[in-house]
Amino acid sequence: MKIGILGSGDVGLKLADSFIATGHSVKIGTRSPEKVASWTAKHGNRASAGSFADAASFGEIIMLATLWEGTPSALKLAGAKNFSGKVVVDVTNPLDFSKGAPPGLAVGHTDSGGETVQRLLPDARVVKAFNIVGNPQMFKPDFSGGPPTMFICGNDGCAKKSVTETLDAFGWETVDIGGIEGSRLLEPLAMLWIMYYFKTGNGNHAFKLLRK
Repeated sequence: MKIGILGSGDVGLKLADSFIATGHSVKIGTRSPEKVASWTAKHGNRASAGSFADAASFGEIIMLATLWEGTPSALKLAGAKNFSGKVVVDVTNPLDFSKGAPPGLAVGHTDSGGETVQRLLPDARVVKAFNIVGNPQMFKPDFSGGPPTMFICGNDGCAKKSVTETLDAFGWETVDIGGIEGSRLLEPLAMLWIMYYFKTGNGNHAFKLLRK
């Protein structure tokens, strides 16, 4: 499958490596394609880079991994038509660093980043996922308690099934919490992950839903 990734930071590159490791082809969309030249060279013909529009057009599934403040402009540069009918996985968190670290939420709790992305891309099938864990643990997370839980949400059942298949391949348990408005819960959950990170200085943690 062809995967388009918007964003060339640590999260975007980690997801790109993970998709390539599971047999997919990836194009990273970035404002500066030359900055990922060494990454594309490392992966050969299954990796490429270009503009945001190039990556969105290329991808059968599109991963949105931009910083929140740059997300609206990245989507505009990518072109709404390039998202039409496609699964868009929103990995972003609407973080506000204006008062320093740790950050707060720029959007919540009667709206969310996920809902904002769905409004900006009305013809796309947006699924919130991968936002509640640090990038080192996104692929094949290894914890003594077993696979951690990735909570997802979105309005399209088929899109969520596709994302669940990806999460299975990446080594996660998936729990679907409903429509895209569930992002109002998942983004504050990401803040819990972030606050614990700042308290401990360690990102080796994840959430798990326990059942009895």
